[in-house]
Amino acid sequence: MRAAAVTDVGPHRAVNQDAAFTASWGAAVADGVGGGPAGEVASAALLRRLVAEADGALDLDELAISLRIANWELRARAERDPALEGMATTFTGLLVTPAGGLVLAHTGDSRAYLLRRSAMSRETRDDSFVQLLVDSGVVRAADAASHPHRNVITASLHGADDDLVVLAEREARPGDRWLLCSDGVTDYLPDHAIATLLDDGDPLTAAQAIVDYALSAGSRDNVTAVVCDVVTDAVRHSSAHFHGAAAEVDLTPLDEDDLDDDLESA
Repeated sequence: MRAAAVTDVGPHRAVNQDAAFTASWGAAVADGVGGGPAGEVASAALLRRLVAEADGALDLDELAISLRIANWELRARAERDPALEGMATTFTGLLVTPAGGLVLAHTGDSRAYLLRRSAMSRETRDDSFVQLLVDSGVVRAADAASHPHRNVITASLHGADDDLVVLAEREARPGDRWLLCSDGVTDYLPDHAIATLLDDGDPLTAAQAIVDYALSAGSRDNVTAVVCDVVTDAVRHSSAHFHGAAAEVDLTPLDEDDLDDDLESA
């Protein structure tokens, strides 16, 4: 993939709790859960550990293991620092497999969209209270973005053994463009506006346009867009680049022996 990310803390937040990484073999966005402690630590720690564990193409089973280890790191950090107890993050990622396919991984309300031949489709389902209301017919889909409880999520990663990430294999079709984004985008931009912005320019240009438009639409959250093009001429393995909290938060590395002890006890 050829991927680019743009993130902005926004004018209404003091800290960027969104984190992202981009590489030729994968990309992801993680949004620290608001209302809890240290969301920026949760999103940054998860992505940094995932990249350290993955660092290249993974099949579905290998990705599941890497995500489980990355999630355990959140628990290990909270056990060492009580101030981090309860921290959590969403996660939406797209990883290349050794066979040349893709795996889409998701939990929470960050989203993935696929643009194919200028037609955009939403590829994830929000794990949120409002989505449950939409599914049950209580709230219309058109009203979900303005619902007062739209930010209440029903699934996230916080280091528990029963945390769930949905994994799905996807075709890697050259010419496809994927968008991974935080709810600072989707709570403020309708899908048709996102589709128009996504279908223009290179990945960096499109990502910047989406973030700029969300901010101009009055987004009161951190805003992050990661745009990934499926191509045949990218470097097959490139080092990951971190963005947002993943680049800004100073994380003291955990002692590997201690982390191994945590994993064994789990």
